[in-house]
Amino acid sequence: MLDLRCVSRASVIESGGPRNRIELRIILLLLMVLSFQVTVRSAWAGGGESNFRAGAAKTSITPEAGEIVGGFRPIPMQQVHDPLHARCLVFDDGRTQTAIVVCDLLGVHRSLADAARVAVQQATGIPASHVLISATHTHSAVSALGADRFAHIQQLDDYQRYVVQQIAAGVGQAMNQLQPAQFASGAISVPEHVFNRRWFMREGTVPVNPFGETDLVKMNPPRGSDNLVRPAGPTDPHVTVFSVQTENGEQLAVWAVYSLHYVGGVRSGDVSADYFGVFCDRVEQRLADRSPAGGCLGLLSNGTSGNINNIDFRNRGPSREPYQQMRFVAEDVADRVVDFLPRLSHSKSMVLGAQFSELDLHWRIPNAEQLDWAVQTLASEPSAGGRVDLPAIYAERVRSLSRQPLVAPVPLQLLKLGPVTIGTMPCEVFCETGMAFREHFAGQPAVLLSLSQGYFGYLPTPEQHKLGGYETWLGTSRLETEASEKMLRQLYRMADSVTQAD
Repeated sequence: MLDLRCVSRASVIESGGPRNRIELRIILLLLMVLSFQVTVRSAWAGGGESNFRAGAAKTSITPEAGEIVGGFRPIPMQQVHDPLHARCLVFDDGRTQTAIVVCDLLGVHRSLADAARVAVQQATGIPASHVLISATHTHSAVSALGADRFAHIQQLDDYQRYVVQQIAAGVGQAMNQLQPAQFASGAISVPEHVFNRRWFMREGTVPVNPFGETDLVKMNPPRGSDNLVRPAGPTDPHVTVFSVQTENGEQLAVWAVYSLHYVGGVRSGDVSADYFGVFCDRVEQRLADRSPAGGCLGLLSNGTSGNINNIDFRNRGPSREPYQQMRFVAEDVADRVVDFLPRLSHSKSMVLGAQFSELDLHWRIPNAEQLDWAVQTLASEPSAGGRVDLPAIYAERVRSLSRQPLVAPVPLQLLKLGPVTIGTMPCEVFCETGMAFREHFAGQPAVLLSLSQGYFGYLPTPEQHKLGGYETWLGTSRLETEASEKMLRQLYRMADSVTQAD
């Protein structure tokens, strides 16, 4: 049966005229409130702590054909360098079940995430509100965002339907492998691979943006340039580590979260899981002799890396062969994580909880002047002749945004894994927001994940919006400028409700 807590507003929008939509929305809201209360009571009523079980599995989501979408213009895939996976963890405390799915994709469209969560519920019985679906943000995958990533609701294409099928299959496999388990979490600092990619530069050296305006900062400035002044923000060196072992101490899974955008350095046309996949392979190889017969599952999620990458802009840096830098970063982080595991104290007592909600936020709808600029640019811009034509690209994005509704219902999720609070946002979140989320919980372990349950573009903080730059441009950033603060406050309210219900 479909979990009414997780019926998307797509079903409301498609259900007829305005009156019908309003009536259905009221009904759904009432049902969501009732089911939310049931969810909290079942997840936090106590008991079940000694019945903790876990299962892990992965399924292939490697495409047979398609276009790689990591750049401004898609390019045809030529070959598969390494496979893409949906990596799945299922937890069960005797009362509540949750599923975590990490996909080797640039992003997942909201419609795909909704369909996958419902498919998981239908296949396993895990409530759709308890299923976390996220993307790593590899730039070497074909698109799971559909033909129009700006459309809030869309019909799934063949590849998206395949991903939904494989997610449900992977969670089903993990569910079938549930066994008594123990859990631990911790964090290490790995600062040497993360760099803020937004820079203040000498006056007059920031190039004009596609809209004909000058920003205060530049994303990805020239490496080693004399015009660099200082980074426009911090980095977050935390690697959050989750360890799942069998009751006998064999390593069932290792899940890490790191705020690093991606590494890249692939050959043109290659499909690759990027450093996320290399990390997982390294973890699994190193722990093979300490794992059960089915092996250990490695997972690496993207934390909050909207303004963070792996480029040290103060230095020109050596040239690298394809995949060389990716392996260097991934293997170093994986080795640090594996070496950290013996320091963790595992517990067989776990209480789980999950909440899912939608927060209405405004789209950044272009004004009349911006829309006029887009129309004129598209009418007058000459062919780029194979070059990236940023004004034309952003003119098309502006025109697309003008067709969106004023308000976007943005999915947010909060999971509790014992003492750990996990929040999600469906955006490329700046690291300042992730750090604020962690600090809010005053010593209790907490982590915020990007690119979860959908894709709504970049999410700069209000302060970073004022500086301009690529991540703030209309068409790159799609939600209102205060969105990050509003989303944080909503997650804090969700966390407070869980605490009060405990």
